Amino acid sequence: MINSIKLIFSLLIVFASGTVQAQKKKEASGLSGLKQQAVKDIDSRYLQYKDIALAIWEHAELGYKEVKSSALLQKVLLENGFTVEAGVAGIPTAFVATYGSGQPVIGILAEFDALPGLSQQAIPEKLPAQGRSAGHGCGHNLFGTASVAAGIELKQLIDQYKWKGTIKVYGTPAEEGGSGKVYMVREGLFKGVDAVIHWHPGDENAVWLEGALANKSAKFRFYGTASHASSAPDKGRSALDGVEAMNNMVNMMREHIPSSARIHYVITQGGKAPNVVPEFAEVYYYSRHPNREVVKDIFDRIAKAAEGAALGTGTRTDHEIVGGTHDILLNKALAEVMHKNMVMVGGVHYSAEEQEFARKLQAGFGFAAPPVSEAGIIKPYDRPLSESIGSTDVGDVSWNVPTVGMAAATWVPGTPAHSWQAVACGGTEIGTKGMMVAAKAMTLTAIDLFNDPAMLKKAMIEFELARGENFQYTPLLGDRKPALNYRD
Repeated sequence: MINSIKLIFSLLIVFASGTVQAQKKKEASGLSGLKQQAVKDIDSRYLQYKDIALAIWEHAELGYKEVKSSALLQKVLLENGFTVEAGVAGIPTAFVATYGSGQPVIGILAEFDALPGLSQQAIPEKLPAQGRSAGHGCGHNLFGTASVAAGIELKQLIDQYKWKGTIKVYGTPAEEGGSGKVYMVREGLFKGVDAVIHWHPGDENAVWLEGALANKSAKFRFYGTASHASSAPDKGRSALDGVEAMNNMVNMMREHIPSSARIHYVITQGGKAPNVVPEFAEVYYYSRHPNREVVKDIFDRIAKAAEGAALGTGTRTDHEIVGGTHDILLNKALAEVMHKNMVMVGGVHYSAEEQEFARKLQAGFGFAAPPVSEAGIIKPYDRPLSESIGSTDVGDVSWNVPTVGMAAATWVPGTPAHSWQAVACGGTEIGTKGMMVAAKAMTLTAIDLFNDPAMLKKAMIEFELARGENFQYTPLLGDRKPALNYRD
C-alpha cells in the first residue's frame, strides 16, 4: 500500500513538473512571437527615426545647449502618449517621459549632446560642414533617437497587452564632460526604478561588460596683474605663469600616480596679446581612474599643485568643479538577458555602396582596420575584456539602479570615438542601421524584464551584494548646481 502511494506521489510530481515545463515553453514561444512583432513595428518606422536622428545630427548642439534636440525628442514622445516633465534637476534640456503605472519601472537613457570642434560632412573625406563647428563624434544623435524608439514600442506593448508597469525615458544632457545624469540622480529622479537600460554608438555590437573610469574635472583659474610686458614687466604678475607652473608640477606628478590613472588638461584662456602680461588664465583638467577614491586623491593633489603655482608666481587661484562621475557597476544578470536579445536581433549589414564608403573611411585611419563584415557580428558574451578607458555619467546611475548597456555598430569597424570619421558615419545609413539594432535590442530586453519578475529580482540581489550593505552614494561633483555654461 505504502509503495503504491509513493508511486502515485512520484507520478504526480512528474506530471506537475511536465506541466510547468510545458507552460514555460508556451510562455517562451509567446514572448518570441511578441518580440518578432516588436522588431517589425520598429522597422516600420525606420524612415521616421532616421529623420529624427539626422535632424539632431544637423543641430549638433553642445552640452546643456541642446535646446532643439531635446525639444524634438520631447515632441515625439508627447505625440506618442507620454507625459513629459521638462527642465528637471535644474537643467533646461533634461526631461523625464513617463508612460504606464505600477511596477516594474524600467528606465531608458537618452543622450543627445555633440562635441566641440568636430564639424564634418557625411562623406569619407575630412571636410567640415559649413555653418557649424560642433559634431556628433560620439553618436549621441543616434543614442537619443534609438532610446526614444524603444520607449515608444514598449508603450504600445503596454497598451496592447494591458501590461502592468511603467516605462520612463530619461532625456540626459551633457554627457560629454557635463555630468548631466549625476544631477538627475542627485535629484532622486531614479528612485523607485527597477532597472535601467542604455546603449552607446560604437564600431562593434556587444553587451557592455567593461567598466568605466571614475572622473573628476575642474577649471583652475589664475588671477594676476596686467602690465606692459616690455616696458614694465616687473610691475606685472602673469596668470599664465601660474597655469604653466601648475602644469609643470602636474606633469612631474604623473610618475607618482597609479599607471591606470589618467590626467588631461587644456589651456582654455592664456591671455590676449604677447606684449600684455596676462591678468587672467584658465586651465581645464580631467582626472580619471577605475577607483573613484583614487580619483579623489589625484584631484586633491592637482588642486595642491595649483595652490603652489599661485604662491610661486605671485598670483591667486581658485577652481570650479565642472564634472564628476562614478565608475560603472556592472550587472551580469541583466547583461546575459541583453546579450541573448542582441543575438536575436543580429548586427549591421552594409550595402555595396556602404561597403565602398567604409573602405574609403578606413583608408584614412593610419592603422589596420578590422574587416568591414565585423559590423554584422555580435561579439561573444565570454570575449576577452579590455581595460576601462573612458568615463560616463551612466556610472552614477549604475550605483543607484541595476543598469545594463550595450554598444551597436553605428560606425565603420575600427572608427575611433570622438573623431571626424565617427561624425561622418552618424550622418549616413551606416549610423541609422546601427541605431535600429540598438532600439530593437533594448526593446526586447525590456520585454523580458516586464514579463519575468524573477529576472529583476536576480539583478537586484546581484546589485545589492555588489554595492555592499554600507554603501552610501556621494556625487563626486558635490552639491554644486549644474554647470550649464561649462562649454563657454
